[in-house]
Amino acid sequence: MTFELQYTDTKSNARAGLITTDHGQIQTPIFMPVGTLGTVKGVHLHELKNDIKAQIILGNTYHLYLRPGLDIIEGAGGLHKFNGFDRPMLTDSGGFQVFSLSGIRKLREEGVEFRSHIDGSKKFLSPEVSMEVQMALGSDIVMAFDECVPYPADYDYAKKSTERTIRWLKRCKEAMTAPNQGLFGIVQGGMYKELREWSARETTAMDLPGYAVGGLSVGEPKELMYEMLEYSTSLLPQDKPRYLMGVGTPDCLVEGVQRGIDMFDCVYPTRVARNGMAMTWTGRLVMKNAQFTHDHHVLEEGCGCYACRNGYTRAYIRHLVRAGEIFGLRLLSLHNLYFLQEFMRRMRQAILDDRFTEFRSDFFNHYQMHGKQ
Repeated sequence: MTFELQYTDTKSNARAGLITTDHGQIQTPIFMPVGTLGTVKGVHLHELKNDIKAQIILGNTYHLYLRPGLDIIEGAGGLHKFNGFDRPMLTDSGGFQVFSLSGIRKLREEGVEFRSHIDGSKKFLSPEVSMEVQMALGSDIVMAFDECVPYPADYDYAKKSTERTIRWLKRCKEAMTAPNQGLFGIVQGGMYKELREWSARETTAMDLPGYAVGGLSVGEPKELMYEMLEYSTSLLPQDKPRYLMGVGTPDCLVEGVQRGIDMFDCVYPTRVARNGMAMTWTGRLVMKNAQFTHDHHVLEEGCGCYACRNGYTRAYIRHLVRAGEIFGLRLLSLHNLYFLQEFMRRMRQAILDDRFTEFRSDFFNHYQMHGKQ
């Protein structure tokens, strides 16, 4: 995996780049749809490639490890052949999912023992096991096994957790033996600049193909998230891609790009679609609301998604959502994913044209914030 930094905006830290992998190239900044179990919920992979034009999707190590299991995916020849997606894929380490199971897991230096949420059986995940699973999956980008520091967390807890993440990263690097897979380290440190500086120094000293900023968007105020993000990215090398994990609302994407982030992922666009919400350039539309009962306009004029270009109206989609029809939720999923891909394409072009600051200002002048999305 290689990264080419193509342009940096002259008035901000916004960057345009190109990641090259065995399964294709990725133009950054990029939003990556999340395919937890090898598929993005409610969306066909053909639609992801040809309609939404997703350049890369995610797979989830924890979930695929438990079901269908390593032997089945290995037997298929890896995740690309198992699900038929022939473009780049990133797999997370499973760490975030394991640590969210705080009541049914035991954390120790060797790794984490936990009970499967599927059948209650005992499982074990460690840096070595995570790398073994991800090598079997054959993803293009592999995430290090880390501990996500929760919010809030006191200094002593954050320090011990961050130190353990570095020790685990060293083990991940030793265990990752597949030369065609790029291992990304994850900078942790909670909300403490001193710890983030130490984490970034130790992580980047390993000279990895890329770096992620972890432990943000975990419940902290957005102002604090942006402060920690800006500080963290200032500590990362210019010639490697930077990935902010778990962020997918338009406002956070703009602010992340402004602070030098190249890659994002989140379940947000499909999750809110399944709850009847559409994403637009001016804000969100809650399709269950009565205001759309007689609204015979498409979700957003000029949108090229399947729903809008085929004339499916707000009134019709509202009817489908209220009636519990799966087609309505599919239309919203297709729209939201297309919207975010187009959003990132336009933002990238604005960077290349050296007008990102104008793009950001215009966006916030028209976008209606609805509290914490």
